[in-house]
Amino acid sequence: MINEWVMEQISIARQNVVAKGKEILASKLTIGTWGNISCRVPETDWFAITPTGMSYDTLVPDDIVVLDYHGVCVNGARLPSIELPLHLAVYGGRQDVQAIIHTHSTYATAMAAARKEIPGAVEDLVQIVGGNVRVNEYALPGTQQLGLNTLKALEDRNAVLLANHGMLGVGSSLDEALKVCQIVEKAAEITIVAQLMGGVVELSPTDVEGMRNFYLHGYGQR
Repeated sequence: MINEWVMEQISIARQNVVAKGKEILASKLTIGTWGNISCRVPETDWFAITPTGMSYDTLVPDDIVVLDYHGVCVNGARLPSIELPLHLAVYGGRQDVQAIIHTHSTYATAMAAARKEIPGAVEDLVQIVGGNVRVNEYALPGTQQLGLNTLKALEDRNAVLLANHGMLGVGSSLDEALKVCQIVEKAAEITIVAQLMGGVVELSPTDVEGMRNFYLHGYGQR
């Protein structure tokens, strides 16, 4: 039996996932039913994830599925996203990750289709992502192998390009995961334009590390 406090946390998680679905549609980070969103439910061993094959603009909180970390449904009537194995792999391997957003945005997907990483050449990118955005080894969507390949390429980063597929951003909250997706999309566009101008000049590892540490420990209001 789920107690009242936990049901409140589930309700909040569901509302937040629905809201982020509408945001990624509005900001053109995806179209139709593609991509997926999830977040951990605080102080439980569960997470909330978007259902498969349903448009973000029609989702309501009850459509969001709550599962445990074995992929077993604990609350909800819908089928979860087909990328459930991807989310399970990331949550299992990255305890710091509280939320995941997978998008099919134009420029990031162009880089993913070319299987070209996004270099660490833009300051806001390296601050929030931790450096360059790697491309994972290709695997078919919805497979456990895709999850394993993605987790490997995501090491020490908050974003990864999914080869021939799209991109995935993670964060300490849904707000941060969305910000990661937005900044990665912008950096992908900048990279493509910069290549037309003669190439990208990457930041040094020392500068990347310094800016990442500043973002983690010194940026924002205290």
